[in-house]
Amino acid sequence: MNTSVWVRNVLAIVAIIASFFAGSYVMKLYKDSTPAAKEAKAMESQFRPNFELPDLSGKMHSINEWDGQVVVVNFWATWCPPCLDEMPGFIELQHQYGAQGAQFVGIALDDEFKVQEFVRDMGVDYQVLVGGEEALKVSDRYGNRLGALPYTIVINREGTIVKTYRGEVSRGTVEKVITKYL
Repeated sequence: MNTSVWVRNVLAIVAIIASFFAGSYVMKLYKDSTPAAKEAKAMESQFRPNFELPDLSGKMHSINEWDGQVVVVNFWATWCPPCLDEMPGFIELQHQYGAQGAQFVGIALDDEFKVQEFVRDMGVDYQVLVGGEEALKVSDRYGNRLGALPYTIVINREGTIVKTYRGEVSRGTVEKVITKYL
């Protein structure tokens, strides 16, 4: 291969890599500047809205049950791949920090029977609530007006929303936030 062909190939590879990173940066800026992102961000520093939803056995639970704990509320569905990807990390964090006052609460926007089967198969052992239309209303009151999934909120011990996440969130990212408030 002659030098000019080699240089052209290297420059093409560099251009492709630069385009990828520039595109990723622009998409992040767009994602974080949309009206929906601004509404979710505006929930931070607000007192958490009250709600009551049933668990998988039909028993009603209120967000007030977890007052005094650091609560991570996660809206999800069995048909949502990013939701399913983040769940093992949530299970681990519940085990690791539950005794220190962290409580994960999954709110499934899905068919109750599918949720029961999924929770059993995945080994989800933190609180899971279900509720079609009512769960959508709760999600909306928590700043998720478009109903994006997954959608995660971290609430401190005083009941103030300290962080919102639209889309999949990593175990490490959530861990940094909850440990700050434990």
